[in-house]
Amino acid sequence: MSTVQEEAGFDVDKFIEESIKRIRELNIDKALAAVSGGVDSTTAAVLVYRAIGERLLPVFMDTGFMRLNEPEKVCSLLRKVLPTLELIDVKEEFYRELEGLDDAETKRKTFRKVFYTVLSRIARERGCNWLVQGTIAPDWIETRGGIKTQHNVLEQIGLDTRREFGFRVVEPLKELYKDQVRMVARRLGVPEEIVRRQPFPGPGLLVRCVGRFYPEKLEVLKVANDIVERSLENLDLSQWFAAIWEDDHMLDEELTRFVREKTGLDVEVHIFMKARGTGVKGDSRVYGPIALIRGNVPEDKLYRIYLYITSRRPDIAHVIYEISRRERGCYFIAIRAVITSNFMTARVAKLPLDLLKKISDKIFEKCSDVVAVGYDVSPKPPATIEFE
Repeated sequence: MSTVQEEAGFDVDKFIEESIKRIRELNIDKALAAVSGGVDSTTAAVLVYRAIGERLLPVFMDTGFMRLNEPEKVCSLLRKVLPTLELIDVKEEFYRELEGLDDAETKRKTFRKVFYTVLSRIARERGCNWLVQGTIAPDWIETRGGIKTQHNVLEQIGLDTRREFGFRVVEPLKELYKDQVRMVARRLGVPEEIVRRQPFPGPGLLVRCVGRFYPEKLEVLKVANDIVERSLENLDLSQWFAAIWEDDHMLDEELTRFVREKTGLDVEVHIFMKARGTGVKGDSRVYGPIALIRGNVPEDKLYRIYLYITSRRPDIAHVIYEISRRERGCYFIAIRAVITSNFMTARVAKLPLDLLKKISDKIFEKCSDVVAVGYDVSPKPPATIEFE
């Protein structure tokens, strides 16, 4: 299937005009838009609002997996372009269904099931028979390719949404990439804070709560993630965040010997026992171990060391360099920061080690249950940007 990205140039005004025309031709009686505050879902909702006016009901569902204090902040911004936006608290339903799950795909699929169960209930209560989604090209490309299930991909994988959930889906951005969506958003008058807001996965912090999910772990992540985002927000990065998992790892002696021989560095390579991450090899998904590098690595070698590890162990999905460790605590926090234009590939941001050390010190100060902090040095590919 061709995409707008593959065509020569992108005419924003023409896209908006043709999208509004196509939406009106659907003869929508009443539509529900689940808006997350990200540029994709917001832009899709504003496009449909331009087409059908107050027959659109925008809602912000607080699933519990948003960032610290985010629901109220985002809703305040969104009401500038979607004045009838409603905030709905549904976190208890999500926690009940997801607590105790540890497999990445199981968590994503369970989140999708709960998400659409709740949405279909809201749609029935409000009399809506259409759903507006901010699905973009990378979402369905990665889902179809089996790399990871995006919660907002339905019809592209053969789901009959009318039969399953009672509504039809309108996805005005499904052939666009992130940079193009931002162009459309600006032309539609979406607030710049939303346009520049870094991408956030549909399942939110659930996919950064690596391994088994439970609410207490999520609360630690929210604080650590807030520290990371605030510390890196002015560095012109594409995406930057924290992830959390249990600090349970073992030394891999064979891999340690191999890396030492190839690099001349006095390091240890450990493998986390409970945490697994998602990677991509060619067009295929890899769900494999997360490796930990411990020891002094010069900055000029830090961002190439993953090559030696993944060449020896292609099943390893992410490689983390340990920045700081202390004696108390049970959680490991991984900092992730990447630079990309289309999110199909991404390179690791080369952050100064002293900056990373300052961030880890702040995390230790605020999060008593965190024992160590590391930096993910894996580009995409072989890793995905998210861990799950």
